[in-house]
Amino acid sequence: MFVDYVKIFVRGGHGGSGCVSFRREKFVPKGGPDGGDGGDGGSVIVEADANLGTLLDFRFRKHFQAERGQHGQGGMRHGRRGRDVILRVPVGTIVRDAATGEVLADLVEAGQRCVVARGGKGGRGNARFATSTHQAPREWEPGEPGEERWLELELRLLADVGIVGFPNVGKSTLLSRVSAARPKIADYPFTTLTPNLGIVHVGEGQSFVMADIPGLIEGAHLGKGLGHQFLRHIERTRVLLFLIESIRPEPERDLAVLRNELRQFDPSLAAKPGIVALSKMDLLPEEVAREVREKCRERGWLTISSVTGEGIGELVRTLWHELQEARRKERELVVGG
Repeated sequence: MFVDYVKIFVRGGHGGSGCVSFRREKFVPKGGPDGGDGGDGGSVIVEADANLGTLLDFRFRKHFQAERGQHGQGGMRHGRRGRDVILRVPVGTIVRDAATGEVLADLVEAGQRCVVARGGKGGRGNARFATSTHQAPREWEPGEPGEERWLELELRLLADVGIVGFPNVGKSTLLSRVSAARPKIADYPFTTLTPNLGIVHVGEGQSFVMADIPGLIEGAHLGKGLGHQFLRHIERTRVLLFLIESIRPEPERDLAVLRNELRQFDPSLAAKPGIVALSKMDLLPEEVAREVREKCRERGWLTISSVTGEGIGELVRTLWHELQEARRKERELVVGG
């Protein structure tokens, strides 16, 4: 089951309290203070794990608390620090404070960590309060409480190419054709309800990740058809592939609607490089297909059929070229910035 959004509660462990104690040794009836400090509480840490692909583990368990620190003891024995709790999430997870909306971390690399609830500091024992004029202190400190907060965890897939299109235009069929991914395929709208990833091999040592984004409908930027849940997965892609059915009467209008939905959801999406391809060319009569191919060449569009394989090789090469250009521009921005 694919889960890309959860809300959880985290709390750091309380710090242990300091101890009030005095030495009791043979022939030393009035020993000095030897109360140890309390241990610090454990923290709650979120860590990106490359082996995970969903937030399902947090669907049924919502509360997480780290271990509290042990109390100090006599004989200057300090309490043990509480154990941390590590929450493992998929790479690409955004960690946000639910109350303020502040982004605490954007975990885009495996092993990347973020402390989301620090443990409380342990209290001091009475040995810490001894001075030359105050040799038998009975003061001590309680441990501090750990931090607590509600978090929003939002998974946004990391893919090089995102396939964008209306429902039932052949996105899943294309992904299964160019990669080893096996998404659910059926001849009815909204077959795909969760994003699917596939690795597309271009040549020796050359490959990229393609994401099949569930179908969008007009008004998706307003949340229609679960639009918000689907659109957020497009934000991290470098190149967009607009897939439109060749049998549609007005492909230009379909493309305009798709671009508008992306722009309304996030204006930065409109700036991403995009390739347009007409799918299901095998369903057109040969005469009509020739006319469609001619018009597409004039517009710079591609024509494909995932069933017969028409245009698939050219599509993969074109996407690879656009992806290389996008990566080059990213590197220039990093160097220039």
